[in-house]
Order: sequence, then C-alpha cells, then structure tokens
Amino acid sequence: MPYIGKAPQQGIRNRFIYSATAGQTSFTGSDANALTLSYPDGEYVDVYQNGVLLKPAADYTSTSGTSVVLVTGASLNDVVEIIVYDTFSIANSYTKADSDTRFVNVTGDTMTGDLTIGDASASDRKILFDGNAQDFHIGLDDSTDSLTIGLGSTLGTTSHMVVDANGQVTKPLQTCFMATKSAQQSNISNGGGNVDITFDTEVYDVGSNFSTSSPGTFTAPVTGKYLLRVSLYLLNVDTAASYYRIDLNTSNREYRWMEHFNTTGGDYNYYVADVTAIADMDASDTATVNMIQNGGSSQTDINNDAQRTYFQGYLLG
Repeated sequence: MPYIGKAPQQGIRNRFIYSATAGQTSFTGSDANALTLSYPDGEYVDVYQNGVLLKPAADYTSTSGTSVVLVTGASLNDVVEIIVYDTFSIANSYTKADSDTRFVNVTGDTMTGDLTIGDASASDRKILFDGNAQDFHIGLDDSTDSLTIGLGSTLGTTSHMVVDANGQVTKPLQTCFMATKSAQQSNISNGGGNVDITFDTEVYDVGSNFSTSSPGTFTAPVTGKYLLRVSLYLLNVDTAASYYRIDLNTSNREYRWMEHFNTTGGDYNYYVADVTAIADMDASDTATVNMIQNGGSSQTDINNDAQRTYFQGYLLG
C-alpha cells in the first residue's frame, strides 16, 4: 500500500530532545538520542520547554532549518523538545518558502524575465482583464496573425487596436468622419453675415458622431486633439466683394480662411478654399462650418462636387 510522506516505520514526525545548559538559547546538531536537528519549514515545528508548548516568534525562532533559538535562555537541565512534522516528503517538491520565492503571487507581486503564453501548436492566445462592467483582452489572433487589444473575452470580435505581422497598426473604432453635400448651395448672401454650410451626406462616420441635420455637426465623443478639415468648391466668385471668409467653428475657438479677391481680371469661375486645424476639443464639444461674403453680388455658389466640397475629421488622441 503506497503512502504519502515517509514510510510508516519512520513515522510522520521527528522528535528531538535536548537537555539545556544554564542560559542556553540555541539548540542545534545532535540531540540526546544522537539525532541531528533539521526541518524543511519553520511553519511545521513545535517546541516544548519542560512540557510547555512555546509560541513561535514570541518564545522562539525557527528559520535556519537546522536550529531553534529561544528568546529567553533556558535554565540548567531544562528539557527542550522539538517536534518536526514531515510536510509530504515527495521528490522534487517545494516548501512554502520555496514557492513564495519561485512563483508569482495572486496579488501584489512582480515577475522578472519573459512570460510565454501558449506554444507553437496553440491557436488564439490572450491575457484577459476581467472588469466589473466590461472585459478587455490583449492577445494573438491566430486567424489573422495579428496582435489585438479589444473588448470582451473573445479575440477578433471587438478590436480596438490591431498590429499585423508587417507592423501595420490600425484602430478600427477610432472616431473619424467625412461628409459632403447632396445639392449645390446657391447664391450665398453678400450681406456680411454668417451663412451655415450644410453637409447632409455621410461618406463614413466611425462612431456615429456626425449629424447630417442642418447644418451638419460633428460632436466630439471624448476630450482630445482632433484633425479637422473643410474644403469648399466655390463657383462664380465675385471679385467686387471686400472679402470672403470661411469659419471652422468649434466650441473652444474658430479656425479661419479669409481672402480678398482684388483683381481687374473679372470674377473667378471657380475657387477651392479650405481650412485645416488640429482642434483641442472637450467631450460633447461641436464643430460646424459657415461662410461670410462681405459686399459684391449674391452670386457665389458652393458646388456639391464630393471631390472638392467636404468636411472631415479624425481623433488624433
């Protein structure tokens, strides 16, 4: 019949008995029966002095594995009895002290060196962060040979950032939009007041942060820096006007293009004007576009050519 621990004839504990000298504190080496004191773990040692069980730390220490040291020296001929328990003497096993230094603790620990997850024969491998409301993962999507950071416990379902085998980094859910006009906006007012420029057709809108309701408004989903650009294809530009101005308006500030077409060569059949800005926007800030023509005739149109008239933006970070 197999046993866990030492063979039955050896028992599951060892007893060491010492007769103290006056003031003796350290007990080690051979005892009264010529047994040499040793123990694998100080957690599994009981010490008696004249039959009274002593308290660890308060009355003695047992850390070396070969000695027990009393806090107060014994009297002459005191009997110090040390009981050492066998903690599953299995080959290649670890004591508690060994394990504490060898393995990463559940909380509050630091690991040095490389950590390999899975092996060459494994498929998807990941680290899962189990949150209260949402889970996140970092892992290898074996089907695409890419490293992904995403939402949920399953790779490839909702990927926030993807690094492919060639080092290309994409952020599929990063806020970005492009909007155009479905129809030409004709005869812009020449009275010097703001005229809203409408963008009512989406080319793309990742995150659904652009509204095509007049005049066409982008709303920042988070606080950050946004690359914004507006391009307008102007027809019948009146050089008699004192100036034309295009404003890219955000909740924090305006970004402006302005031009005075002082020429004797006649009106411009067409002109492409644009404004580009890296805008500092807070969450829920908005961005719209308007135009001002001061003077001249109310003859200028904004063409709906989607290659030249558009409003677009992207969250940089």
